Amino acid sequence: MDLDWLAAIYGATIPVGGGQELLLREVVGNAFGLASAVGGMLRRVWAWPVGIVGNVLLLTVFLGAILDPAHTLPTLLGQAGRQVMFIAVAVYGWVRWRQARAADGQIVPRWATWRQRTGLAVVLVVGTVALTPLFAALGSYEPVWADAWTFVGSLLATYGMARGWTEFWLIWVLVDLVGVPLLLSAGYWATAAMYAFYGGFTVWGFVVWARARRKPSVEVLLPDPRVERADR
Repeated sequence: MDLDWLAAIYGATIPVGGGQELLLREVVGNAFGLASAVGGMLRRVWAWPVGIVGNVLLLTVFLGAILDPAHTLPTLLGQAGRQVMFIAVAVYGWVRWRQARAADGQIVPRWATWRQRTGLAVVLVVGTVALTPLFAALGSYEPVWADAWTFVGSLLATYGMARGWTEFWLIWVLVDLVGVPLLLSAGYWATAAMYAFYGGFTVWGFVVWARARRKPSVEVLLPDPRVERADR
């Protein structure tokens, strides 16, 4: 069976001038990521499967030369690894939100407790420190600590979204502040541009969720366990 057409699609690029090109699947993967972010802000269950499609596409991009010897951009193991993490956590979030929808959850997104916030901060710092030498040993792109930071931060932000913590938007801001310069230096222009856009979008998303938290009449997906315990 002739699969040349598949190879052509896989390696398709978009010229952007100045001799620079963007991988088509990088652009499409980020478009799916944006759609997932919009769905997350609106608290729609479809945000999770849409995000998974984008994660799979971006995984093939950031593995770089490991999958494609002709790939001219560096391999970013942290960026690639976080796509795998995204898929795993997205499955958890998808199941959790579907269950909440089936249970007709009517409680607005909630703030994390101070203990949970402290835990997120500790995991972000300790996780970055722990993964930096591992990514360095595996040959990830410099500065390796930035790759590790975006990996750990993305894990925490996605988990926070699944749990319904409004603070997950602020974690994304921290990821974007480090991720944009890293991606620009590595030549991943499409993803860097999308990260820069996300920076503003996440602030907007935070405001939307914070306002929904103060309006019990707003339809939401995640039931508040404190209310559930009170009803028992």
